[in-house]
Amino acid sequence: MTALSKHARIAGFLYILASAIGIVRLLYVPRVLFVHGDAAATAGNIAAHEGLFRLGMLCYLVGGVVWLFVPLALYRLLDRVDHDLAAVMVILGSLMQAVLYAINTVTDAAALALARGTPFLASFSEAQRDGLALLCLNLHHHLDVAFAIYAGLWLLPLGLLVYRSRFLPRFLGVWLVAGCLGWLAFCVTGIMWPESADHVFNYAQVLTLGEIATVLWLLIVGARPPRMAAAA
Repeated sequence: MTALSKHARIAGFLYILASAIGIVRLLYVPRVLFVHGDAAATAGNIAAHEGLFRLGMLCYLVGGVVWLFVPLALYRLLDRVDHDLAAVMVILGSLMQAVLYAINTVTDAAALALARGTPFLASFSEAQRDGLALLCLNLHHHLDVAFAIYAGLWLLPLGLLVYRSRFLPRFLGVWLVAGCLGWLAFCVTGIMWPESADHVFNYAQVLTLGEIATVLWLLIVGARPPRMAAAA
């Protein structure tokens, strides 16, 4: 295995690991515990399944920590292509995103405290606490929407680096840049026209699948040295 392929497979593995951990809070917990538009039912589910909700919080935070190393691993792979562009990729993909994971864990902690009825919140009625808990969860969602701007922007330098690398397929670079546009469209729609955000997200999935295609290529195929790629 060449050094290029080793770096590529490490990056692919870390990407899948971070996604597998983070998906507990991003998809599983909301699907099981949240009832759309019903503050009382949602707060009741959180209080009744506190362990699951706390697990989601932990997975969200740990997934963010693991994600820190994904752009760094890609940096080791792509730094020789363009040092400055690779540095921008790390800033947008690692440093900016990791902070948001930590902040969003705090919104979940607030929602849990309200759902449990912590003693120092006794001055609020149960209905008020349930409403505030749902507000905290909505804030979590809106921060995820804002997060999408960085989820998109970091794909632009990554896509350009992949396109120019000569040891990864160029179509993956084009697909990653298209994915950048898809995430940005979702972010803008989620802020300006939130009622249409889900529709835009569904359409944008075709573009953002370039990330998954790239990760699978890195993990399974690796990276071919330029001469081997040219021969192929």
